Amino acid sequence: MAFDEGLAERIRAHFGAGPDITEKRMFGGLAFLHAGNMAVGVIGDELMVRVGPDATDAALARPGTRPFDFTGRPMRGWVVVAASALSEDEDLVGWIDQGHAFAAGLPPK
Repeated sequence: MAFDEGLAERIRAHFGAGPDITEKRMFGGLAFLHAGNMAVGVIGDELMVRVGPDATDAALARPGTRPFDFTGRPMRGWVVVAASALSEDEDLVGWIDQGHAFAAGLPPK
């Protein structure tokens, strides 16, 4: 599956050249990791965000979200955000920052 390179570039622009941020192809898309822990990813034209188990319900209450169910079973702590909910940079940055904050709070891999 191809991923939206434009969305990936917007994420790269926000993260900048931080030494703890790496990119890795996974899930048929592109993942952005902080110290080895996935923060956000791009699959197709959607954004996958690691929000953490405690923030899942609040994240799913926001427009354009759905559970991440790559394996057919929803994964608590992860959400997918539709492209339609990412047109404004402010919205995208909010999701990136939330995923990054959660990943940054985990022990490095």
